[in-house]
Amino acid sequence: MQGSTDLGKLVLRVVLGVLILFHGVSKLILGPGYVLGVVAQAGLPSFIAYGVYIGEVVAPVLLILGLLARLGAVIIAINMVVALALVHVSQLISLANTGGWALELQGMYLGTAIAIALLGAGRFSVGGSNGRWN
Repeated sequence: MQGSTDLGKLVLRVVLGVLILFHGVSKLILGPGYVLGVVAQAGLPSFIAYGVYIGEVVAPVLLILGLLARLGAVIIAINMVVALALVHVSQLISLANTGGWALELQGMYLGTAIAIALLGAGRFSVGGSNGRWN
């Protein structure tokens, strides 16, 4: 059963990593303008906006590779909490037109990141199943 557990960890890591990385690549191509605006509107220093590159480019790559995967997952979880607080707070108790939670995607990203932080990368990873942060 350990093999299927490690395979499940691989699936969680790669799916979350790829999906979050799409957001990061978009910001690499289009720039951080939107995030800079949100951060400025919240009255925060503009350099904080550039943390999105760590949360949406560096951390997903760590997950996909399975290198420092727990750390990458924690960074993504923090990134999601910041996004929820700065962009989506008005939707926290809203439903979508389809009847589901308006923030189900963001909730799934956050929950999956927390699960990976707790479970680790598994043996199908660059870092292997050993190591505190993997």
